[in-house]
Amino acid sequence: MAVKQQTPYLHLAELTASQFLDIWKHYDSDGNGYIEGKELENFFQELESARKGAGVDSKNGNFAEKMKEFMQKYDKNADGRIEMAELAQILPTEENFLLCFRQHVGSSSEFMEAWRKYDTDRSGYIEANELKGFLSDLLKKANKPYDEPKLQEYTQTILRMFDMNGDGKLGLSEMSRLLPVQENFLLKFQGMKLATEEFNAIFAFYDTDGSGFIDENELDALLKDLYEKNKKEMNIQQLTNYRKSIMNLSDGGKLYRKELEIVLCNEPPM
Repeated sequence: MAVKQQTPYLHLAELTASQFLDIWKHYDSDGNGYIEGKELENFFQELESARKGAGVDSKNGNFAEKMKEFMQKYDKNADGRIEMAELAQILPTEENFLLCFRQHVGSSSEFMEAWRKYDTDRSGYIEANELKGFLSDLLKKANKPYDEPKLQEYTQTILRMFDMNGDGKLGLSEMSRLLPVQENFLLKFQGMKLATEEFNAIFAFYDTDGSGFIDENELDALLKDLYEKNKKEMNIQQLTNYRKSIMNLSDGGKLYRKELEIVLCNEPPM
């Protein structure tokens, strides 16, 4: 019987950014942004095997029990699948810019502030040249030495990781996958995304004076309505956090249509 070729790198003590990405792409075989179901079983089985081969102690016990324990440890949002941010905690990445990113942008509020700073042309995307500036600042803040080729490699790796449609730029929802799962409030809006016409109608309803922007109180009411309409529960603390994060995109307390559209619509405005 032919032995199934094991994924390279799982046995390594340290992974480079591109090796980490190769592992991700190998296991997320359907490209949906998660390792789940059969993909997850294969990953866990091969990880166990690689660890044993590398002399790392692995507890005895049946597969199901070990896998359950593994998921309790790493599946931070308990959705039964592993996403890229969670995988970064499992694998020993040498230049772990995912963790480096989190030290710099630890909360969704900081993330939205950074987004506003680097989406310099307010297009709703961060493009390759803007991403490079973003990573350069990030590495400086983290006191990590780097040279131009390394910065270029990071930029390309992040694009390969998160640019799901291959257009060479990152939308807000793509880039937010760098956030810790618990902090990624944009995930909460999945399944609640609005079509452009629907968004325009809602925005017009709250922008009562037709000024083209809404304030924090109007955003508060809009979010409550959106959650009630979608029959989703949200406590006051969550609502406050989401509102604060989104208001970081505002201009002096004025949240313009374009900024809110980036968060609530399927595609950023063109």
